[in-house]
Amino acid sequence: MLTPPPAHPLARALPPFLLAGLCLTTLDATAKYLVRDHPLFLVVWARYAGQMLVVTPFAWHRAGPGFWRTQRLPLHLFRSALLLVATGCFFAGLRYLPLAEGSSITFLAPMFMIMLSFPVLGERPTRAQWIACIAGFCGILILLRPGSSILHPAVLLLIGTALCNALYQLLTRKLRSEPAPTTLFYSAIVGAVGLTLVLPWVATGGVPAPANIGLFLLLGLCAGVGHGLLTAAYLRAPASLLTPFTYLQVLWATAYGYAVFGQLPDGWSVVGMMVIVASGMLLALTYRRRAAR
Repeated sequence: MLTPPPAHPLARALPPFLLAGLCLTTLDATAKYLVRDHPLFLVVWARYAGQMLVVTPFAWHRAGPGFWRTQRLPLHLFRSALLLVATGCFFAGLRYLPLAEGSSITFLAPMFMIMLSFPVLGERPTRAQWIACIAGFCGILILLRPGSSILHPAVLLLIGTALCNALYQLLTRKLRSEPAPTTLFYSAIVGAVGLTLVLPWVATGGVPAPANIGLFLLLGLCAGVGHGLLTAAYLRAPASLLTPFTYLQVLWATAYGYAVFGQLPDGWSVVGMMVIVASGMLLALTYRRRAAR
């Protein structure tokens, strides 16, 4: 009797990865809706408090009661702080910019990773990676052309998001020896604990309306479930296989932007977004080839 060939890693990893992308895009759209009428601090706090409530039981289940133990606590905390800054910049930028174009700008993170890979990890980028970086920045220039709907100072916040995300991902690679549940737990700890400690002195805007309380709960749920699904996907398949599918989030962001906010990118903005996505996929392809050697 013939033994069936083993299933491709994507068969088990891609469904949770795609669902994670949908959860995180839902998180972004919900945050953009909430920051219009609520303090930024409160929205960011809800995102991290919700994530901690979801991922802590997950980490406990996967790694046992000692899931929080680590020999690299300072690096975990610094990485977590970078994610907090990235989130704050991103939510603040979305208050002023369309969701689809704003999300596209954050996909500059892989380009920043290439630029920072040598000083942080000692890795020398290849020529193809430098070409992809240049292409990505050309896409940004197309998005920021004169007369563009996102030619706004808030773009700097989203570029800051991409830079912090790049550093966050590089530090994640430095923590590869750590158990995945431990890394997932510490991802949210600075935002959840730090913001909760100062919440009584900062949140002075009153209690949100009952309908919006549901959105705040959705915010935290999407953050926790999204990051949990990402971790589950990366445990089933290498990042080099999954990364190209990250850029499907641009499509979901465009759909949310139109359905919730009535915003659609114009023709040149679509071109700029496609250039950024193509450059990111080229980077993913180069990582995949290097990992296969």
